Amino acid sequence: MNRPPLNPALDQGILCAHQFQIAYATNDIDTAKTLFQERLGITEFKTLTGPLPSGGEIHIELAWVGSTMYELLTAKGPGSDIYVGRLPETTSLALAHHHLGYLIETEQQWQQLLEQAERSNWAIPHISHTPGFMNSCFIDVPLLGHYCEYLFPEPAGLAFLTEQVPNNY
Repeated sequence: MNRPPLNPALDQGILCAHQFQIAYATNDIDTAKTLFQERLGITEFKTLTGPLPSGGEIHIELAWVGSTMYELLTAKGPGSDIYVGRLPETTSLALAHHHLGYLIETEQQWQQLLEQAERSNWAIPHISHTPGFMNSCFIDVPLLGHYCEYLFPEPAGLAFLTEQVPNNY
């Protein structure tokens, strides 16, 4: 397929960026990962776990399929609501679309994104700065029913995304 060239225009709207990721939140990441492996064909993932700034814990599984990155995520404890707060309360598996991920390539695009979100009155319930690695934020767009996540990686962050996350094709 010959796709149109990408020409980000974040000053026109927050969806005018390079969308590359689809993420799902779950209350049982092991079962969700097995489902993706056995029933959906995504067999290799990169696992990330660690503390949240507020004291909780996060667990992420990342995998490329062609030009699309899939992310499975779960979290617990303080600060986890942004990740699992929209899941239904259940003792069985809950798995729901959480966000689309967009790549931000320049400081100018990052500033345009933040300005556009402010002009449009979109809430930014989470923003993160990891010096030497990546800036990121979630923008809440209730009419879409999911978050939009924007990743502005530095060279080390871009290398992680492209070299450490396995390809499944």
